[in-house]
Amino acid sequence: MTIATLGLGGNIGNPPAAMAQALSTLALHDDCNLLAVSHLYSTPPWGKTDQADFFNCCAMIETTLAAVALLDLCLDIERDMKRVRLERWGPRTIDIDVLTFGDESIVTERVEIPHPRMTERGFVLLPLADIAPDIRVKGRDIVSWLSDADTTGIKRANEKREWWTLPFPEV
Repeated sequence: MTIATLGLGGNIGNPPAAMAQALSTLALHDDCNLLAVSHLYSTPPWGKTDQADFFNCCAMIETTLAAVALLDLCLDIERDMKRVRLERWGPRTIDIDVLTFGDESIVTERVEIPHPRMTERGFVLLPLADIAPDIRVKGRDIVSWLSDADTTGIKRANEKREWWTLPFPEV
């Protein structure tokens, strides 16, 4: 079994409900065990800024899948939830990124782990610090990376860590 971390986000429709659905799908998958889910955060858009704010969270899973198979599972969940990729960093119903996969460093045409831009993104590091503050990426732990990250405008969007198991009002 390998411990992996995932970043989830979205800004179209009801992103908290979409992320909850994705987390439930992962939790029910035979090859995955959902270990922890971060708080839910409201985040200003990054990269392409002329769009609605995002909701973001991170999850920690234990899996028997190989890294590429985990990526494929995440992409399958996105497709099943009608994710359409029209523009880089553009609006989306759901996005699921494999952030880390054990302590492995993997670079192929299909996947790069640790996620190549995760240490630059406050919207990844803040929720990841909720569940995995001591994970080391590029020689530094998540809390150390977070201390250097821009978290301007990022707000906790819920009080309960179990947010993803609750009914969701329309956002």
